[in-house]
Parts: sequence; structure tokens; C-alpha cells
Amino acid sequence: MLFMTKEEKAAKARRRAPAPHERQRDPERTKARILEAAIEEFSAKGVAGARVSEIAARAGVNQQLIAYYFNGKEGLYHEVGRRWRAREAEAISEDMSFPEMIKHYVRMGADPKLGGRLLAWEGLGYTGEDSEEDRERNERLRQEVEQIRERQRAGELDDRIDAAALMLIGMSAGNALAVYPQLARGLFGADGGSAEVVEHYAEQVAYLIGLLGRRPAGEA
Repeated sequence: MLFMTKEEKAAKARRRAPAPHERQRDPERTKARILEAAIEEFSAKGVAGARVSEIAARAGVNQQLIAYYFNGKEGLYHEVGRRWRAREAEAISEDMSFPEMIKHYVRMGADPKLGGRLLAWEGLGYTGEDSEEDRERNERLRQEVEQIRERQRAGELDDRIDAAALMLIGMSAGNALAVYPQLARGLFGADGGSAEVVEHYAEQVAYLIGLLGRRPAGEA
């Protein structure tokens, strides 16, 4: 084709791979900027509502770099989730008490960069059909429930409470500040993401979980 319209030229430019000089500009720093922008966009709009063009604009990069580094929006979302899980694994160790683990969940859930809102958006869009990523997550959840059962067998937690239910209660409470910021402001009279509210709420949830997990004195 000898002549192309402006629209056709623009479409062709969007499809091309990034030029070598674009790829050589500190790729790790570029990928980090893209990931930070993606978290902001996904947290604000969910995966379905997020736009690659907006992520690129937030990051200040060429849109083609997202396809080049992450294979598009879905690949980018998977990488955000992978990094979130890695940070969670670093922050939470198996030798922590269960209430102390819940404190960490609250802090991480309230951090807009650590996925509390992303998890809420994902739940709202869930159709009941599990993807490969869903199946991997389900396996991790089963392992975490088994860890709670081990704590129950060791006498740390009351074994009359269903371990899966206790896990869901803890996760839900942990993400409450991110999912219900308007309620947090109304209840605490301050922004739910403020350090003071986060720490106060973390202490209260941990205390409550500690009570739930404690078998009343005198009961076998």
C-alpha cells in the first residue's frame, strides 16, 4: 500500500515492536514504573475497566512496551499478582501467631500497592469459572487452611472453629479498610488508609481473632 491514512499510520505504529533504544533504557526501571502504574489503574477500575493506554500514560512509556515486557494487560495483571504474593510470603512467616499474621494482613490489605482493592474487584467480576490462576490460588488456600488445622492440633487455636471459615473471616477483616473506605471514615472519623487507623484496626482485629481462637477455660 503506497498511501495510508493518518489512522492507518497510527495503527501501524502501535503494532510495531519498541525500537532498540527504547528497550535499552534501563528495562528494570521501566518495568517497575509500568507495574506501579498498573497497580494504580487496576485498583481504581479493576481489570475489566483498566486501559493499557492509561497505564502507559501513567508510567510515561510507549504503550508497546507493555506488550513487549508483559504480553498485554492480562500478563501485566498476572505479574502484579505474582509480586503481591511474593511480598506477602516475605512479610508473613509460619512461626507467627495467628493474630500477628492477621495484623500483617490488615496492613497489607490497606496498602493500595498491595492488592486489597484488586482482590475486591476480582471478586465482583468472578463468574464461577476457574482459570489456571484461580486453581493455583485455590491450592494455596487449601495449604493455608491446613496450616490453621495444624495450629488447632497444636492447641494454639480452638479446634471447634472450622479452619476454612476462620481463614475467610481473617482475610475479609484484613481487607475491610480497602474494600469499605467510606465505612472506615464514618466509623473512625479519619481516612481508613491513615497509619493511625490502620494500626488501631489491626490491633483490634488481632485481639478479636485471638478471642475466637481461644477455647474457654475449663472446657475440654
